[in-house]
Amino acid sequence: MTALIEVKDLVKYYPVYSRGIILKKTIGRVHAVDHVSFSIDQKETVGLVGESGCGKTTTGKVLINLEPPTSGQVLFNGTDSVQIFRKGSREEKLKLRRSMQMVFQNPYASLDPRMTVFDIISEPFRIHRHIPRNEWEDKVYKLLELVGLEPYHAERYPHEFSGGQRQRICIARAIAVDPKFIIADEPVSSLDVSIRAQILNLIMELQERLGISYLYISHDLSSVRQISKRVMVMYLGEIVESAPTEKLFDKPLHPYTRALMSAVPVPDPKRKINIVLLPGEVPSPINPPSGCRFHPRCQYATSKCGAEKPAMQLLDNDHYASCHYATQFE
Repeated sequence: MTALIEVKDLVKYYPVYSRGIILKKTIGRVHAVDHVSFSIDQKETVGLVGESGCGKTTTGKVLINLEPPTSGQVLFNGTDSVQIFRKGSREEKLKLRRSMQMVFQNPYASLDPRMTVFDIISEPFRIHRHIPRNEWEDKVYKLLELVGLEPYHAERYPHEFSGGQRQRICIARAIAVDPKFIIADEPVSSLDVSIRAQILNLIMELQERLGISYLYISHDLSSVRQISKRVMVMYLGEIVESAPTEKLFDKPLHPYTRALMSAVPVPDPKRKINIVLLPGEVPSPINPPSGCRFHPRCQYATSKCGAEKPAMQLLDNDHYASCHYATQFE
């Protein structure tokens, strides 16, 4: 299967400035995303998991140039999107933007409260001009129907909807330009459990009907397992493990992944759970540890872990991990 998205050595650093009234001096850099590489196939959903502050959302924003990358490549259907967003014409940028969209985490904040649902969903038509003006109304009604809402909802404002309905509106806005790739940044984290299942089912149905590829970012490992074909685990700006979903959940090979999996509640009171408690706090991304970034919190760490950075190794069929001792957990 041909890769729709290829990310090569992607880097995003944020400068840290000293305090000054007139002049500011750069005194460090936040290593938000540090030399990340992966690919997403057509009609595939890839999950991205990790604790807060590890760089998941920043990775998503850099992919679609909401944040410009410091360095690296993002190839969309073989085209270097980074260069197009930097140097391309307005028409080239808009064409690429139509192919890559994002559904944000908080539907309460991502919808303009002063706009009706019709205005929100038709705004992409106004910007991209890919649909004639006389077809806007029919298209908006079709999009609302596609996400499980009614045509009369078009005249209402965002505050008149529940959280799940607002997220459906956000999804309708994202698919209004017929994208091939959508970044879903924790789209169900602010919703009730029963509503989460409905939104996840909607996302999967749209993939079947429209052929969309997803990067699904979430803390909720159960939803990641339900929706994703492959899962990547991120720690302090780096991908530390990547594998097909069931393989990762059944046999995680990186110590950090094993700690994440042990925190997932098991609905069986008789089953004994071996919870892995990580010591200390996440190191500062301004001054990340040498060698393996996880070694200050890893129970298996040796002097080699602090001195030598582990390479991402292929340990099994399509199962990668960056750990010197990952083979001990096979």
